[in-house]
Amino acid sequence: MKEEKVIHRCFWVWNFEKEERWLNTMAQSGWVLTKVGFCTYHFAPCQPSEYTIRLEMHAPDRDYLQFMEDIGAEYVGRMVQWVYFRRKAELVQFDLFSDIDSKIAHLKKIGNTLSVIGGANLLIGLVNSFNPTHIGWLNLLCATLLMYALGRIHGKMESLRNDRLLLES
Repeated sequence: MKEEKVIHRCFWVWNFEKEERWLNTMAQSGWVLTKVGFCTYHFAPCQPSEYTIRLEMHAPDRDYLQFMEDIGAEYVGRMVQWVYFRRKAELVQFDLFSDIDSKIAHLKKIGNTLSVIGGANLLIGLVNSFNPTHIGWLNLLCATLLMYALGRIHGKMESLRNDRLLLES
């Protein structure tokens, strides 16, 4: 019987880097990610530090998955728009974002998604708040959380922009 470990853990969208660090800590301790689900992570035993795990928000794209496979990265799974990859650590360093601008572009993509979903929840919540039989407050609560997440993402973008300015001067 193949040994497997399943861990349930929740990460906020603005903490995707923390999630990635945790997944890599698991790989360093001999447990590599094999499958993802909603707040669910499946791991299999591996040699400690054998794999590097990366994740990013990316739309479904066969060409991109093929590109990742061509550079030696294995597709682990997808959770909504988040894609998870792993690659043998013995290969060259595995980074999805090569510079500050690519990191900013990724954060902008996350921010745009949060804006659309947050705006939709705000609109639905406001419309439903005039009807006492609907629970518009739930949409308003979701919109508030999503706008908070958007603020956190924008803060990270500003920090990267400041870092870029320091590097340019």
